[in-house]
Amino acid sequence: MKTSLEQQNYAHFVDRRSVSERSPAVGPERRQFSASVHPTRPEIAELSAAVDQYKLSHRRRFITHEEFYDIIVGLGYHK
Repeated sequence: MKTSLEQQNYAHFVDRRSVSERSPAVGPERRQFSASVHPTRPEIAELSAAVDQYKLSHRRRFITHEEFYDIIVGLGYHK
């Protein structure tokens, strides 16, 4: 049996995982490499943007080390 406090808490609960036509997702999707602080070095900003673009185009929230390496090579870096 639920107490009145539990019922009140449940009434205010919003399941943000489900998106419906009535309640579209608000704001941009969170990304792993997007930071609240803007990088001061342009090469860091370029890498961050490339990782985010890869994630968006491949519908991935997290990437593997191999995928990260492929992104770096795609930007023209080599050993």
